[in-house]
Amino acid sequence: QVQLVESGGGLVQSGGSLRLSCAASGSITRLSAMGWYRQAPGKERELVALITTSRINYADSVKGRYTISSDNAKNTVYLQMNSLNPEDTAVYYCNIRGWLAGSSKYLEVWGQGTLVTVSS
Repeated sequence: QVQLVESGGGLVQSGGSLRLSCAASGSITRLSAMGWYRQAPGKERELVALITTSRINYADSVKGRYTISSDNAKNTVYLQMNSLNPEDTAVYYCNIRGWLAGSSKYLEVWGQGTLVTVSS
C-alpha cells in the first residue's frame, strides 16, 4: 500500500510564502511524475505544477511565484509558494505516479489535501 503525507499548509497574509511537502511511503518506485493540484471552493481541481523525469510545467497563474522540486531518494515533492494572493486560496493535493515495487502495476496516488488560506 502506498500513502502520501502532505504538510505545510496554513494561513498566510497576502504577499507571504508557504512551502508544501508531500512524502510517499510504501512500495512505490520509479516515479514518473510528481505534481501538485489545487481546488478552490466552487471550482474544479486544477494542475498547479508538475515535475517529470524530463520537464517541469506550471499553471500560468503561478509561473514565477511557485517552484516545484523533488527529492527522489526520499520520494518527496515540494512546492515553494511565494507572493501568495487570496486567489491562491484552495486545498492543495499532491499526486505521485510510479510503479508498484516488484510488479508492472502502474499507480497514481493522491494525498489527502492541505488547506492554504491567503488573507488580504
